[in-house]
Amino acid sequence: GETLAHIIQEVKDYIAAHPHEHVDFLLASGPVGVMAATNEAVDQAEVVMLILLFASISLLCFAEFRSVAAVLCIVVPLAIVAVLCNALMATLGIGLKVSTLPVVALGVGVGVDYGIYLFERMKHALADGLSLQDAFHKALQQRGTAAIFTAITMSISVGTWAFSALKFQADMGILLAFLFMVNMLGAIFVLPALAAWLVKGKKKA
Repeated sequence: GETLAHIIQEVKDYIAAHPHEHVDFLLASGPVGVMAATNEAVDQAEVVMLILLFASISLLCFAEFRSVAAVLCIVVPLAIVAVLCNALMATLGIGLKVSTLPVVALGVGVGVDYGIYLFERMKHALADGLSLQDAFHKALQQRGTAAIFTAITMSISVGTWAFSALKFQADMGILLAFLFMVNMLGAIFVLPALAAWLVKGKKKA
């Protein structure tokens, strides 16, 4: 990916530095040209995809909870994990391509469930007059075990793909296992920290 991008950029720089009024230089087609065009399209699509993804999740969460604080408590951990996923891809040398582009969307789409489950319970507990600490403790009692069990089960299941001989499947397994597990941890640890800052609740005596 990097080699191909470097070659394409060098060609573009050469074309820009040597203009000719009667000749238009165009990049070649073929497998390399198609691959280069695909990589450029994927790079452009990533930002648009993430904006649409988090915008849609934010709108749906706002429609459910009618609270900007609730949206931030649920969405911010997801955004942090998405950044960490990109860092993991860079560390492991997993390139951004057509096969890996939807991984973050899939991981965030599944991972948002953990935050919704916990915050929904917290909201009801707060409405009953509990302090924020007690509300989160009650949410963990009612939904925490299910969230942890679901995350572990899904992470182990897709994590087995990492041993596949197909690089596409191995990359998917590593990234999805990471997203499923870390999104759960974000919901359990980051969400309540944000709630303590953003959500007004009864102070614990």
